[in-house]
Amino acid sequence: MVLLENEIYRAELDKINQANNNWKKIDHHSFLIIGATGMIGSYMIDVLMRRNEKNQSNIHIYAMGRSIDRLKKRFSMYEESTFFHMVEADVTQPFMLDKEVDYIFHGASNTHPRAYTTDPIGTIMTNLMGTQQVLEFAVKKKAQRVAFLSTVEIYGENRGDVEKFTEDYCGYIDCNTLRAGYPEGKRAGESLCQAYIAKHDLDIIIPRVCRTFGPTMLLNDSKASSQFILNAVNNEDIVLKSEGNQYFSYAYVGDVVYALLYLLGNGENGEAYNIAVPEFDLHLKDLAHGLAALNQKEVIFDLPDEEERRGFSTASQAILASDKIDSIGWRPLFGLNEALKNTVELIRNERI
Repeated sequence: MVLLENEIYRAELDKINQANNNWKKIDHHSFLIIGATGMIGSYMIDVLMRRNEKNQSNIHIYAMGRSIDRLKKRFSMYEESTFFHMVEADVTQPFMLDKEVDYIFHGASNTHPRAYTTDPIGTIMTNLMGTQQVLEFAVKKKAQRVAFLSTVEIYGENRGDVEKFTEDYCGYIDCNTLRAGYPEGKRAGESLCQAYIAKHDLDIIIPRVCRTFGPTMLLNDSKASSQFILNAVNNEDIVLKSEGNQYFSYAYVGDVVYALLYLLGNGENGEAYNIAVPEFDLHLKDLAHGLAALNQKEVIFDLPDEEERRGFSTASQAILASDKIDSIGWRPLFGLNEALKNTVELIRNERI
């Protein structure tokens, strides 16, 4: 079953489009979404295209990815729409797009542990050279706003002095390691954004996203939470590769996309905003048990191989404070049980 044919998924998209937001800043505008076939980018495109269908919002979407074949496979249902356009390009290289765009969403990045070790240079350069190309394009096109998708990982390891990471916290990262390429690349990307704000007067927001899951996740994602979900989809026991005492903030992709759209309309230029929901602050073993319970399965333990372990974060606690985004009126739309159940059911149904 195609994801968009599922009533549950369409109801999620409608819930976001009916939620509180400054929609006047979204409707009748154009979006360049870089990393379009990723978990967050593809869900955002579905939200906006659903908005066009239901609200006649006339939102033009330019979906950019490295592979035209992957773009066509994921978005074949939109190919005939006059509001949808595919752009094949590598974000680390200068890219051409003759059309004007109002909003640029830079979500292209390696985002899972195995990729950090198998493609370490690409992990870094997408966030360095790629971000520079995006910002140069924004200057040229006089974009109204850019969203640089950052991450909880820029905070590094909790030094034990705080319970939650606020946007001004700076934890510990051992920069002289292979694993540091992802968080350090994102840190440098944020700094580059500030440089372009200062020199070129760009308008940029920096959403920092916690560990995210949802029905649009890539099936080769090696994050622990993603592997748990695939175990649940396959009606298997949940495989835990540690004692599961890690304490992290998680988020449902629907809430992340809603937060991104909310920040496009309501965020302040140059500001970073944590995207997190307190109900989703979980120990890894609790997430595993929650998913196992959906199918009355067990949680079993299995040690990772050397390559996989090298890509793992060494952080044991990474909880994001959501006070800042809450203070501008954003509220989550999805509960934890709903998010877990919908994710497993939607991925399972899509395989039918």
